[in-house]
Amino acid sequence: MTIKAVQQFQLRTVMETESKARETLQLMKEVGYNGIELNGFMIKKMPMSVRILTRMAGMPMGRSGNLNWKKLIIESGLKVVSVHEDLGSILNRTQEIIEEAKDFKTEYVVLTGMHHFDYSDKKAVLELIDKLNHAGKLLKEGGINFLYHNHNCEFRKVELGKTAYELILQNTDPQYVNFEFDSYWPTEAGADVLALMDTLGERMKLYHINDRGSRVTGRASPILKSDSIELGYGNMNLKDMVEKAKNYGVKAIILESHRNWIDKSPIKSFQVSADFLNKYV
Repeated sequence: MTIKAVQQFQLRTVMETESKARETLQLMKEVGYNGIELNGFMIKKMPMSVRILTRMAGMPMGRSGNLNWKKLIIESGLKVVSVHEDLGSILNRTQEIIEEAKDFKTEYVVLTGMHHFDYSDKKAVLELIDKLNHAGKLLKEGGINFLYHNHNCEFRKVELGKTAYELILQNTDPQYVNFEFDSYWPTEAGADVLALMDTLGERMKLYHINDRGSRVTGRASPILKSDSIELGYGNMNLKDMVEKAKNYGVKAIILESHRNWIDKSPIKSFQVSADFLNKYV
């Protein structure tokens, strides 16, 4: 059975206290979610640099790192599908990361993303690929699988006709590096998502889902700004994407939207999106 999960980052504003976190996790279960994806920087004390960066991006993190997440997860009955971590932590604190994943009974550690990295620089991307293969090998030796999570930056061209994402896919070792595919960002970048999913095939172990559209109603200017939106209320071909992900055997389909929630509520947002997931997953 494919797990239906929510990314912890979406829940950052409703996890300030243990009682609020417990209530939010219960509300997830009530509408049909049976999993959660954790972020390493949200389940332990957060570096000030992360707090500043997320605040500057308009997505403040709160203080969820102060909570007892092992206890909360056990109480909730939710399955932890993966833990997101940064590459530096994976390479420099490997055993700690492995033990953290095992403590939460998950087989996957996912690379959160590369901050201030130039994906148009082919040499830099090739150097990153070497680090990804090395990180994956280290985790594999400890019994944990390593996944790469994309955003839109990987769809910059490193040479005529080839994106950084294609370079990463072609040059990472499937023994050590596989993928958590996020369909929102390549859609935003103008890429062919269904073709990408076919290229990934069974290397796509987890699938991040979100929709893209506009909330504006009534009269509007000819051009509207698109943003994340609840599943089924945007214009992405999510039904075919979900079907393809399931056909390739993904372990979990994970909802993540960063903002633009209905009624400005991440809870209301995951409740509305649950209708789509319960119907098609």
